[in-house]
Amino acid sequence: MSIVVDFRKAVVVFNGFPALAEASIEVQRGEIVLLQGPNGAGKTTLLRACAGLLPIVRGEASVLGVDLCVDRQSVRPRVGLLGHANGLFADLTIGENVLFWAQMVGAEVAEVASTLQRFGIDGRLAQQKVMQLSAGQKRRCALACLVVRRAELWLLDEPHAGLDAAARDEIDAIIREACTAGATVLIASHELERARGLATRSVSVVAGRVVS
Repeated sequence: MSIVVDFRKAVVVFNGFPALAEASIEVQRGEIVLLQGPNGAGKTTLLRACAGLLPIVRGEASVLGVDLCVDRQSVRPRVGLLGHANGLFADLTIGENVLFWAQMVGAEVAEVASTLQRFGIDGRLAQQKVMQLSAGQKRRCALACLVVRRAELWLLDEPHAGLDAAARDEIDAIIREACTAGATVLIASHELERARGLATRSVSVVAGRVVS
């Protein structure tokens, strides 16, 4: 196994406040790690820092071998972040959103079709614009985009939000398959019973620090 995430006493300042305060965490390839903790503890900040979206102001941090203190840009195409916002193009259809990300990584059209079908957003629904979708349909579309991107590191912030029981089970199955294929997953969730059953281990984020 190889180290995918390696933070050592990393500090991230957000709006003048240390949202991560000397956080240390090491994640190996193929792990599914649950980040648990109260709102405001720093879980979302940690995910966004791993995605290269927030600067590390002190300490050390690397993702997929990239030193985030030196270069945050080059890691971004290799990770997939699903936050509270779905990150979709509202004026495009479901199919167009998924196809856009597929083209970014050279995925085949057949892969797009199978992904849409698996998430239950194919057929006529694939022709609907995102702005016309329900919350659950938007979540399915966002996850389909993540799958078709073939991200090496999945960063999921409440991934089950807005989904029914069957869709949640399907998401769990997809996450497990992705890890079997070599991906690594960090999940921030308040649905602890479900997330603990999915994760290979759990860590707590408390006041900007990671507690094993």
